[in-house]
Amino acid sequence: MKDLLRLKTSLNEEIENILNAQIKVEAHSSSVYLAMSSWCDDQGYDFSADFFAKQSEEERKHMMKLFNYVNDRGGRAISPEIVNIPADFESFRGVFEQMLEQEMYVTQQFNNIADKCIKLKDFVTFQFIQWFLEEQIEEEYVARRILEMFDVIGEEGTGRWEIDKHVHKVSYEG
Repeated sequence: MKDLLRLKTSLNEEIENILNAQIKVEAHSSSVYLAMSSWCDDQGYDFSADFFAKQSEEERKHMMKLFNYVNDRGGRAISPEIVNIPADFESFRGVFEQMLEQEMYVTQQFNNIADKCIKLKDFVTFQFIQWFLEEQIEEEYVARRILEMFDVIGEEGTGRWEIDKHVHKVSYEG
């Protein structure tokens, strides 16, 4: 029994490293969304500011879910340093375009983690990652639907105001 307690972790080192890298991705996403919230607030897009503040908190929860998983499996989760967070954005539409790009990147990262889990036969982590993959369907869907509002409503006149008013209502029912 004593020898079992000496085992550091049941996580493969590669899996631990890739999960720590994802912790950093989630922390970065949280920080970018918080910056977007501040920018939207400054521009007068109150509903979008609230939307991005909630997105920021959600990404932080994702980060902590990964962080706790690594520690719970006997690994060592690393609190990431976050740098290069923009303070300014090109346009109202641009923040949502960047959101979609970020979410598509996150989806690819989780696909890479799932692939690594299968290759290393870490089916416990593979099962854990399924929740995040399903979550990414919602994240990408919401970003796409919001961007569609820019095309349907348009940005002229009160268009941006209308879009801002409806951003928080977009949801995924999948």
